[in-house]
Amino acid sequence: MAADNTLTFNEADFDKDVLNSEVPVLVDFWAEWCGPCRQMTPTVDAIATENLGKVKVGKLNVDHNSGTAARYQVRGIPTLLLFKGGKIVEQHVGTMGKADMQKMLDAHADVAV
Repeated sequence: MAADNTLTFNEADFDKDVLNSEVPVLVDFWAEWCGPCRQMTPTVDAIATENLGKVKVGKLNVDHNSGTAARYQVRGIPTLLLFKGGKIVEQHVGTMGKADMQKMLDAHADVAV
């Protein structure tokens, strides 16, 4: 349930794909049965496409990856966690608009090359 530029994260590769990433990573913790999560999908997909190459954007299904959700104490979904250098630098629980999501990324994306 992800667009072309939206990654799908899982427990097996979470450390490699998220914690050891060279660029910031926005992880959307979600579930198929969650209405607000489905509502945010187009926004997450748009953010992934518009920030391609600057940040990684992906989704982690909490029903299939409950260990990772527990590891980061995700108690409500949707939850957005922004990782940079293997650490959480921003978090948001609940739905979020595209402009606010972009601001969250811009605050931590390295612009200098």
